[in-house]
Amino acid sequence: MQVSHRDERGAETVTVRYWAGARAAAGVDTEVVPEARTVADLVGHLVASRPALGPVIPVCSVLVDGRASTGDDPVPAGAVVEVLPPFAGG
Repeated sequence: MQVSHRDERGAETVTVRYWAGARAAAGVDTEVVPEARTVADLVGHLVASRPALGPVIPVCSVLVDGRASTGDDPVPAGAVVEVLPPFAGG
């Protein structure tokens, strides 16, 4: 079964998964959002659509398809983006 990475208008999308405090701030576990060129573009979109992420997301790690990413890194269509706040444990 092939998974579509397009929304109802045919625009390319990415899946964003939130963890721990980022999930609490976002109010959802997972969402599908329009494709962004870079991690910075995506983060800007996420904060604009979910303002409670504003104070949380700057301390989060962002993984694109399992790899740690920074603001200038690309976000390809169909990517899975993980938003991970810092956590303690052992």
